[in-house]
Amino acid sequence: MDACVFCLIVAGHAPADVVREWEDVIAIRPLHPVTPGHVLVIPHTHVPDVGERPLVSARAMACAAELAAELAAVNVITSKGTAATQTVAHLHLHLVPRTAGDDLPLPWTPQQHTAG
Repeated sequence: MDACVFCLIVAGHAPADVVREWEDVIAIRPLHPVTPGHVLVIPHTHVPDVGERPLVSARAMACAAELAAELAAVNVITSKGTAATQTVAHLHLHLVPRTAGDDLPLPWTPQQHTAG
């Protein structure tokens, strides 16, 4: 079984571009950001997804909220399960800074619903 990449980062055994650290949570830049300033907020505790260990999820969200407070506009997104696009089975929240006209489509935005 492969080791969890986020657990390796938290333990200091894998490289990461760290944005901020708390005692129990870390914020890093993803390898493939979707907008400038895109950050992942990851609890140190290995929790597979947002649906398990609510207090760990709440703590990660509190840290994400600290970062979000510094931004004018941001999406805070997490996924649970592969059908919801979760690719790493360790809870993480995406902070995706937004600007007017950035054209980043999300499922609930009008550009996703236009006929081609």
